Amino acid sequence: MKARIDAWGDRGWLVTVDVDSIEAANRRVHALRAAIEARRPPWLQDLVPAYASLALVVDGHAARGQAACLAEARAWLERLLASAPDAEAGTLGRRVDIPVCYAPEFGPDLGAWAAHCGLEVEAAISRHTAGDYRVAMLGFSPGFPYLLGLDPALAMPRLATPRPHVAAGSVGVGGSQTGAYPAAGPGGWRLLGRTPLRLFDPQRAEPALLAPGDHVRFVRIDRAGFDALSGAGA
Repeated sequence: MKARIDAWGDRGWLVTVDVDSIEAANRRVHALRAAIEARRPPWLQDLVPAYASLALVVDGHAARGQAACLAEARAWLERLLASAPDAEAGTLGRRVDIPVCYAPEFGPDLGAWAAHCGLEVEAAISRHTAGDYRVAMLGFSPGFPYLLGLDPALAMPRLATPRPHVAAGSVGVGGSQTGAYPAAGPGGWRLLGRTPLRLFDPQRAEPALLAPGDHVRFVRIDRAGFDALSGAGA
């Protein structure tokens, strides 16, 4: 697999795959992550996937020291990359349905977004829910999923000035990506609707609902369905 290895601070390595397409690069990142997890070397503390790179956090053994473990990790990585094919499939990941209420009170940008796309609102929503999205990475805030797979016709630039407050669960479009806000806070994506699901909950065994590599489908629900799921503690 064609890739570059760079130092990642003093505790790890950053592997950047050599692919032009961001979609293909991300598939290779997840294929590499799966290959590493299948072997799980003893020095590996954590893996952090991004769009076109994978960070490996190295746990230095007290008896050997961090430098020796870093050198061992780099040599191990070089051997793995030399033998790994340029596979792009990676692991399938889970398939997760995210219920979304596309209502004006939850999606203040619905009309402007549909007009920008040259579509009626209902047609734009139908195309958004027809997508098969893949979690490329988590970032920005804990559990925030950056999703690849948005229909190019549905892309829209972010707001020139971010909103000071976006409600938790808000689903939106930012450029050529779609995603959802796990927590309330400022944000500049175009808001289309809201999910009642808790995308991040520190009390859960796995705080983030979604993980890199998962496949996501947005399922439209009405306001009554949203309120019912919200009341059920979804």
